[in-house]
Amino acid sequence: MAETSENHYEISIENLTYSHIPGAPPSLANINIHLPKGSRTILVGANGAGKSTLLQILAGKRLISAPGTDVRIKGRDVFRNTPLGITFLGTEWATNPVVRGDIVVSDFLNSVGGYRYKERRDRLLDILDIDLDWHMHQISDGERRRVQLCMGLMGDWDVLLLDEVTVDLDVLVRDDLLTFLKQDSVARGATILYATHIFDGLNKFPTHVAHMHLGSFLMEPTSWPFTSGTMGATSVDLGHNPTLYSLALQWLKEDRERRKTLEAQGRKRRGARNNSVPSDSETFYRKYDYSH
Repeated sequence: MAETSENHYEISIENLTYSHIPGAPPSLANINIHLPKGSRTILVGANGAGKSTLLQILAGKRLISAPGTDVRIKGRDVFRNTPLGITFLGTEWATNPVVRGDIVVSDFLNSVGGYRYKERRDRLLDILDIDLDWHMHQISDGERRRVQLCMGLMGDWDVLLLDEVTVDLDVLVRDDLLTFLKQDSVARGATILYATHIFDGLNKFPTHVAHMHLGSFLMEPTSWPFTSGTMGATSVDLGHNPTLYSLALQWLKEDRERRKTLEAQGRKRRGARNNSVPSDSETFYRKYDYSH
């Protein structure tokens, strides 16, 4: 790894290719990222583009051992010399049976060290509109998500990896949270990498935007708002001041067309098929009898 990359980039990935199953087609291919400290990057891509896998790798949740691959945060290898100050928040937390038990929110937050971060915890309790007397097993998924965010954000994180965790929030709480995260990033030089499919109200949040498609970057993280010539892989003129929503919508439309072209060339197809369903009852029940 070059010394300049270690010293000048908060998040740095070199030559990352990754498959979930050995020998299978890669879920990520030739990924390179160089993000400065204090940047806030939005990852745009369809379901299955590789955003979650990328964030999990950065969080050290998946071991990468391929020669020539280098994944660093704060200049340190995320697998072998994991730096402090990394927070990963994903959607799977709210479905964990442990956090659906009969425990009061105040006790839950104290059990994970909330008393150590009282000032930030209390500010987040107000922003996320959390009732400390809620019982975790009685609240909605959106309310449980608020508790997760409070738990994950109350410490002084340096790098925040967000994977769709605002999907359950109502629009007011989401807007208040994004305002807090932007202010926190600016004030402390904290870095955010955020994968989302909700682009309303995001125009002023990111410093960078990236476009992922089928495990690769069609556009690596690029400064936002775009200037002339930095629209990336899109064939449509969206004007001088495109919104993230209009840009993402156009990118995803073009991604679907790219995928259909690959399907016409032999890639496995999605959508409806012309499979025949047996018309006589004996053949039908023999085909769909799952009792054995």
